[in-house]
Amino acid sequence: MAVPHGRRPAAVPRTAPLRFAALGDSLTEGVGDPVPGGWRGWAALLAGSLAEATDGVEFHNLARSGALSHDLTGTQLPTALALRPQLATVLVGGNDTLRTGFDIRHTARELDTALGALAGEGSRLLTACLPDPGALLRLPGPLARPLARRMRAVNTVVHALSARHRAVHLHLAELPWTAERDLLSVDRLHPSAAGHQLIARGFHARLAEAGHRLGPPPAAAPAGAGPGRAADFWWMATRGTSWVAERSTDLLPGLVGLAAAEARGRLRGATAKLDEQMAGAASAALAGLP
Repeated sequence: MAVPHGRRPAAVPRTAPLRFAALGDSLTEGVGDPVPGGWRGWAALLAGSLAEATDGVEFHNLARSGALSHDLTGTQLPTALALRPQLATVLVGGNDTLRTGFDIRHTARELDTALGALAGEGSRLLTACLPDPGALLRLPGPLARPLARRMRAVNTVVHALSARHRAVHLHLAELPWTAERDLLSVDRLHPSAAGHQLIARGFHARLAEAGHRLGPPPAAAPAGAGPGRAADFWWMATRGTSWVAERSTDLLPGLVGLAAAEARGRLRGATAKLDEQMAGAASAALAGLP
């Protein structure tokens, strides 16, 4: 189109990059999806598909392996608030269930504080309920059942707080982790590259349903074949033992106590009562929030 003499063409409107912050633990850090120099993960995959009619995405992954809920508010949240993200993911709580001093009231308070602070600054929130670590690791029943009970309590809290803070929520616990082995890395606790892609696509779909303008979804094809039995055995022989040993000062004594309590409860027919007690604790934790 010709431009009249002496007039400049109108500038094409440009938008600022979308600021996206990811908070959480090793799941969000990207463990299980290796790239040269570190990890990639579902949050980075999602970041690449968020831009449409923008100048790209300014992505900050603040998640750290081993993070507990108090690490979320004590370390990651202040950094995230300084970034003023328009979109923020908050996935934490799984590591809390693996600690002897697990207290669902504490986890609920930390999550509510983080979600409330981010929402108060105008961030659109992404949350997810988490899969049961005992089932992923295929622990024996006396160990798996109390961990599952704790994870259900955390997910109950996450569901309620997601609704309270109007987060876009993904039912991550319902994805086929145990049925499709190629979705898990060799440690059986973190997603593989294919598993991270599945999570990224799930969040992309939920954002699209919520009316967000997006680019194409992350690729569906896995980056490689899932680990086989030989890889599982090799990881346990070379790294799995040290993984357990690093946590033995806290995790194993607590699990032994949980297993003993579980065995006594089954002998007395009180398993359902234990379930009810944990569910009641989750409800009380939510009721006690300000």
